[in-house]
Amino acid sequence: MSYTMKVLELAKQNNPSEPEFHQAMTEILPTLQPFIDEHPEYEKEKILERLVEPERQIIFRVPWVDDNGEIQVNRGFRVQFNSAIGPYKGGLRFHPSVTLSVIKFLGFEQIFKNSLTGLPIGGGKGGSDFDPKGKSDREVMSFCQSFMNELCKYLGVNEDIPAGDIGVGGREIGFMYGQYKRITGQYEGVLTGKGLTYGGSLVRTEATGYGLVYMAESMLRSKGESFIGKKVVISGSGNVAIFAAEKATQFDAKVITMSDSNGYVHDPEGIDIDAVKQIKLGRRGRIKEYLEFRPHAKYFEKGLVWSTPCDIALPCATQNELLVDGAELLIKNGCVVVAEGSNMPTSLEATHMLQESGVMFAPGKAANAGGVAVSALEMAQNSSRISWSFEEVDNKLRSIMRNIYTSSSSAAEDYGMKGNLVAGANIAGFKKVADAMLLQGAV
Repeated sequence: MSYTMKVLELAKQNNPSEPEFHQAMTEILPTLQPFIDEHPEYEKEKILERLVEPERQIIFRVPWVDDNGEIQVNRGFRVQFNSAIGPYKGGLRFHPSVTLSVIKFLGFEQIFKNSLTGLPIGGGKGGSDFDPKGKSDREVMSFCQSFMNELCKYLGVNEDIPAGDIGVGGREIGFMYGQYKRITGQYEGVLTGKGLTYGGSLVRTEATGYGLVYMAESMLRSKGESFIGKKVVISGSGNVAIFAAEKATQFDAKVITMSDSNGYVHDPEGIDIDAVKQIKLGRRGRIKEYLEFRPHAKYFEKGLVWSTPCDIALPCATQNELLVDGAELLIKNGCVVVAEGSNMPTSLEATHMLQESGVMFAPGKAANAGGVAVSALEMAQNSSRISWSFEEVDNKLRSIMRNIYTSSSSAAEDYGMKGNLVAGANIAGFKKVADAMLLQGAV
């Protein structure tokens, strides 16, 4: 049994009943074997054994009072996974599906993603099983303040700088930042995704979606192609999906689908981005309401968004949304590029199927790194007490995403896996972190 498989099996034994974490390790570790074969020092120093074990796992109670005066109790998490190349960096997710396993899978992926950006940030992730949907602003504020009462003990500009994720947008970041400032008396960039009036960065809202399209653009360019005239299928209708659709449209592509947990819309004339923004960012509505703006569009409450014929597919909703049946439909309908906007949305089986069929595939750790990249740029602006223009940040983002594609593509080719961006991204991200761990010693 290879070194990577031994580590994988041991990690599964040590972390039972954590399927999402197991899936993340299974996707990453075996792809590193060709690289590790050439560098036995990593096995000798037990780098992988250390890498799969978080530096710190924090689980805490979050009591808060709802609008009826009733006390509610949720569970909070922060997994500080690896700080070899910088302070922990990774979002906070508020969603009923959040468990320790989910946070560990996200945090493990974050190590590699953050390394790929080329910026000095380590990997971490956090969140809660709290669901902000249907809650009043006062209830969300009550929860966020209680959540920060405990989380603040583990944060700092040189220790851990969280950001937003699913269920955590500008409103939630604002409430948490305000509470952090009240508790500590410090006005510092300890959270990213802040409002522009108190240290936020331009392009932060758009970053993950824009970065995803910049990655897909690099993939297309490698084949002498562009977005012009391409049909794009997007799942989800949150920030990532909306701004991926916006940037793809700016590149003269036609985005024809968007979705939410209830169903999806198909607009063959091209999605009206402003309408989706009004529905989702304005009134926090459901994607079905899109038909109020574009009556000719069709709404599907059941079925797979991937059944819509397209050239490019951008899964931007949640983990494990693109499975084997969806991959079969994309291949059958002639899709040429799949780039992950959300974290681990494609199952391992579906990923292999797409790759074996010649579909260009970019994993989330590479394709959706734009969000954390601009978070790190926000940290830089906060440290310097300056603000860059939209164009400056956007240009830096585009350059970072192109560099991620280049480094991932080159790493894959160097180890006999040309075109395999999954393996390439894993190797490129791993090398920087592993070398830092070697240089810093085992204790």
